[in-house]
Amino acid sequence: MNDQYGRSWPEEEPGPQWPGGENRAPRRGNPEWPAGDEPQWPGEQGGHGRPRGGPPPGGQGWPQEDRQPPPPRQQHGGGYRPPPPGQPPLPPRRQQPPPRQEEPTSFVPPTPEREPELITHHEHNGTGFPDDGYDRRDSWPAEEQQAAFNEFGADGGDGAAGDGGKKQLSPALRKRRRWKRVRRVLYVLVGLFVVLPAGAFTVLYFTVDVPTPQEVAAKQDKVVTYYFADESELGKDIPQGGNREMLEPEQIPQNVRRAIYATEDATFETNSGFDITGILRAVYNQITSGVGGGSTISQQYVKKATENDEGTLTRKATELVKSFKMNKQYSKDEIITAYLNTIYFGRGSYGIQTAAKSFFGKDAKDMTTSEAALLAGLIQQPGRAEQRPVAEERWRVAMDRIVENGWMTPAERAQATFPVPVPLDDVRKQTITGPNLLVKHRIVDELESKGITEDKIQSGGYKIYTTIDPKAQDLAIKTVDEVMKDQPADLREALVAIDPKTGGVTAYYGGPNTKEDQRDWANTARPPGSSFKPFDLVALLKTGKGLGEVYDGTSPRKIQGATVRNSEGVDCSAQCSVAEAMEKSVNTVFYDFVARQTGVEEVVDAAHQAGVKAPMTDADNNLSIGGGRDAEVTPADMAAAYATFAADGMQRDYHFVSKVLNSRDEVVYEAEVAEKPAFAENDPEKSKQIAGNVTKSLVPVLPYSKLACGGGYDCAGKTGTHQYTPKAGEPDSLGNENSQAWMVGYSPHVSASAWVGTEADKVIRMANKKKIYGKDLPGEIWKKFMDGYLKGKPKEKFSDVRLIGRTVPTAPPSQPSKSQQPSAPPSSAPPSESTNPSEPNDGEPSGKPSSSGKPSIPGLPGHGNGDPANGRDPDDN
Repeated sequence: MNDQYGRSWPEEEPGPQWPGGENRAPRRGNPEWPAGDEPQWPGEQGGHGRPRGGPPPGGQGWPQEDRQPPPPRQQHGGGYRPPPPGQPPLPPRRQQPPPRQEEPTSFVPPTPEREPELITHHEHNGTGFPDDGYDRRDSWPAEEQQAAFNEFGADGGDGAAGDGGKKQLSPALRKRRRWKRVRRVLYVLVGLFVVLPAGAFTVLYFTVDVPTPQEVAAKQDKVVTYYFADESELGKDIPQGGNREMLEPEQIPQNVRRAIYATEDATFETNSGFDITGILRAVYNQITSGVGGGSTISQQYVKKATENDEGTLTRKATELVKSFKMNKQYSKDEIITAYLNTIYFGRGSYGIQTAAKSFFGKDAKDMTTSEAALLAGLIQQPGRAEQRPVAEERWRVAMDRIVENGWMTPAERAQATFPVPVPLDDVRKQTITGPNLLVKHRIVDELESKGITEDKIQSGGYKIYTTIDPKAQDLAIKTVDEVMKDQPADLREALVAIDPKTGGVTAYYGGPNTKEDQRDWANTARPPGSSFKPFDLVALLKTGKGLGEVYDGTSPRKIQGATVRNSEGVDCSAQCSVAEAMEKSVNTVFYDFVARQTGVEEVVDAAHQAGVKAPMTDADNNLSIGGGRDAEVTPADMAAAYATFAADGMQRDYHFVSKVLNSRDEVVYEAEVAEKPAFAENDPEKSKQIAGNVTKSLVPVLPYSKLACGGGYDCAGKTGTHQYTPKAGEPDSLGNENSQAWMVGYSPHVSASAWVGTEADKVIRMANKKKIYGKDLPGEIWKKFMDGYLKGKPKEKFSDVRLIGRTVPTAPPSQPSKSQQPSAPPSSAPPSESTNPSEPNDGEPSGKPSSSGKPSIPGLPGHGNGDPANGRDPDDN
């Protein structure tokens, strides 16, 4: 017969007997039998294959190897099936002996490959479960069953692992588990990125509304007020809301529309209100802290209408839903008309009709494609509409995109010319005029860089508080007017003053800002000449060498293949110290140590560390004397860089705005200017020492050039003159003329930069026909302003610092030459480049050499017998 485990026993004989008369097995993992308690095997038949005539019931006398274990346990599904309640358990496993040659005829071996079937499901009658070969573990290969047992245990759960506690899975099982995880991840992703967004989109679609153009217009056209640093009023900016005309779709011609499409949304006629690539770009920029996102015209309208331009994904999602809804509710004609009736173009002009009259004095329907392209280009930068270079660049971009979209032929593009707008004063009454209007433009630029656009300023009715000192501003304007009175009309000038302690611009003169000259010369880059030499010195000081180093100052000299000359009449010996070279502006010394020791890259780094913004990535060694390739800086940058010297080596970016309030007097923006050691990272004292050494070298330049500040105030500075390079067809003799002249200097109170040149690169001469050098018109402007600005202020002194490097050797008294001729440029530079400045003697002879015969540099040892530890002469108190 068969027992409940499928084992076959002779009917006439009982199964194995266990001690105590019970059929029970010892605990798992303990295969040993109690002494004398081995199971009693049947006699004749041998229930487990034992031959008849076996040993007596005590089990004694059988060889160990003849004792066979009970049949193997059945595998069922995910593990071992325990016996039903009340049934004897299986005996423990024992070592399987070699098979015997005889097998009992009455023994029916179990079938481990099959499991007991349920009564209601039998494979033979077709009522079994469908066998898909996946979930039936008994159908798996033996090694996979073993792996499943190792993984899940006998009970189908997280049972014990296999041998050694290690879980071993077959490749097939690992593949099933991997795909199971992939499916779960896909379900989560679909929920997060499809189901939830779709639900949110649906909810937003039925809850948001799109404002009408009339509602948008009602919130625009507010007055903006600008204030000086003392909170007195600088002026107001009044938009032209009273002149706004809301056009109908048929009043906007096709050429105007296409100009707008080309610059803002080329797929406008076909998209659904959003551009998926633009959205993905916005998501990427949000993650990477970038900017921009390629909004469609519909999205831009929504952004302007809601006055919400936060760079968040929530705002972008809401904007997308509104633009989609707008495209469902309105036609494309209605949408582009709403957009063009509310967008800001600059000059206080909202709407295409107001802008057409403000810029060109005509209706929108009468504009040419070229005029429409200019307005379309200005949508991205309306606050810079009055800056001619910016306006021309935006116009070129718009025209090129019109051609790219096939709305203009290349031949028509080649014939098009820039449409010059009518003067602003002719179409709009200004409360901020002249030089102060250029200040306003710089303010708008600065706020634009902070994310506060001009149209946001206008629509918010903001109050803008500046760093401009009204007295200093009036002084700057008055000084330039007095010095430049009766000078040639083609001369241009600039003056910028910056507070070294804060970085705030206290005075800014970029030009008269008349109909004839509206360019901001304080923000126009020009070659700086020898006013750039302090940055050479910074590079040298960072190597551990300083004002006491000596070089061959004779002229001319061959230096790395280039012939370098000093200004005519400038004398310095073959043992010329850096201190003397700075005072006299000896070209050969600076060109030498930059070429042989510091390298041009270190000079560029020094200028950038001080505050110069120009990249100068392609500069050559002529930069050491303020010229060469890619060597142009603005007067504003030079004033800011010298302010770093005045601030003991602490660099602060210059700025015009202190704070901005909205119409409810809530703070919208407040300047937070970071400061850092310029010339030694994380080491303010080292940066201060380097800046102080530069100051010591620049102090004697002013009396040498007859530009010392009056009233006993400490001042330091450097002149600069850039030579003119003859153009094709011009005589070579023009190479002795000058084209740019600079004076940059500072006191502990203020740093100021003055420049004189021309609109184009031309020869500059004064009304008396004399050549203009740095000590002339620029020097006169600088000194007059500094004397007026410092009058009545405390007499602060420059910080005293240790000298870097060796002490300054004995030098003869300073004897500036009477010659005013600049030297020829290094011969290695191409003659077509105006890049080889050569410093003339920028000052008349003072006639008052130092009585001690020492260089007139405070704190420098003159005879080499000073204490090198503190860098001071014993007689200097």
